Amino acid sequence: MGAHANVATMVRLRPGWLVALFAAVLATSAFLPWLTTSVNGGGWANAIGGSAGSLELPPGFGVGQLIVLLSSMLLVAGAMIGRGLWVRLASVVALLISLSVMALTMYYYNINVKPPVAAAYGLYIGAVSAAGAVCCSMWALISSIAGRPPRAEPGSVR
Repeated sequence: MGAHANVATMVRLRPGWLVALFAAVLATSAFLPWLTTSVNGGGWANAIGGSAGSLELPPGFGVGQLIVLLSSMLLVAGAMIGRGLWVRLASVVALLISLSVMALTMYYYNINVKPPVAAAYGLYIGAVSAAGAVCCSMWALISSIAGRPPRAEPGSVR
């Protein structure tokens, strides 16, 4: 009987909070190495423009910084969905932002990854996070259109 009670009271997965989680992982991955090279002693660069060694990125605001900016906006949209605030609108916005981030991540790859520069683990983490955000945003949008708004959390006031 005790096992059934625990299963019945388990929290179900909510697409909004998963969007926020993927956005947080994406923003964090921007500080990890996205590019690497072994030329002239090697080096790496991250999405926000930091670099070490022989790899240098052009100065100024770039695609990587835009990805970080959009991922913070995606985090807010995901939290709005998770809390049940303007769910349908927030779902549409989250889907548009996550698709934009996915496109920008592919663009970042296309303009920067050419021999001898290779993609590093941060870029792969960012791409997977962006894809996860797209999937969860679609899930949230479909749920909101189907008329199943997320239930209020126990103890919350609407």
